[in-house]
Amino acid sequence: MKKILLAFSILLIISCTKETSNFTLKGNIKGLKKGTVYLEREQDSIYKVIDSLEINGNSNFELHYNLEEPEVLFLRLNKNDNEEGIITFFADNGITEINSTLKNFNFDAKIKGSKQQQLLDEYIVIMSKFNNQNLDLIKESFELNKENDTTSTNLNYEEKYNSLLRRKYLYTINFAITHNTSEVAPYLAITEIADANPKFLDTIYNSLEASLKTSLYGKKLKAIIDSKKQ
Repeated sequence: MKKILLAFSILLIISCTKETSNFTLKGNIKGLKKGTVYLEREQDSIYKVIDSLEINGNSNFELHYNLEEPEVLFLRLNKNDNEEGIITFFADNGITEINSTLKNFNFDAKIKGSKQQQLLDEYIVIMSKFNNQNLDLIKESFELNKENDTTSTNLNYEEKYNSLLRRKYLYTINFAITHNTSEVAPYLAITEIADANPKFLDTIYNSLEASLKTSLYGKKLKAIIDSKKQ
């Protein structure tokens, strides 16, 4: 009888979660037979589980949450073998779909959902080009170091790296200002260029539409700017 009551209570909780939620995450992890998927959000620098599902044979999953506003959430996979993977995505009201594989959970992820996620994907594509250029610089520096001209090589690498970093920061600033009607703008400011000159962060913040200034990431950006000005 106790087991029946427990099972009924769990089903009731799941049912209530679905009924009160405005966001659904669903998808498939190819090759996963057993494990647990967790839907998480960051709160006070801690990842908090907001929904979870134990996988046992069926690799499809569906998770739910009641979003107060668009927010970056995390899909974490525990494969029951001391290994975990995390996929970051931008959630908004409605349905987001994430399909991936057990073998390359993080890298094979295909995310289909919010307009914020589409914009974030656009930014990530450009950032990957900057990262590839940085890898090329590291390779070039390594090859030149073999010739034992370390002083000039290091200076040359540092100049090129600083130039690349400036272009990366300027691109992020321009991207945020151009897309100042999206939650992605303040999010990128606090996650990608939080150490930038306060005047640039201030420019991004002032360009935001009024509702975004009081959003989750808008308020975090304002707090960073205020702390830098003190």
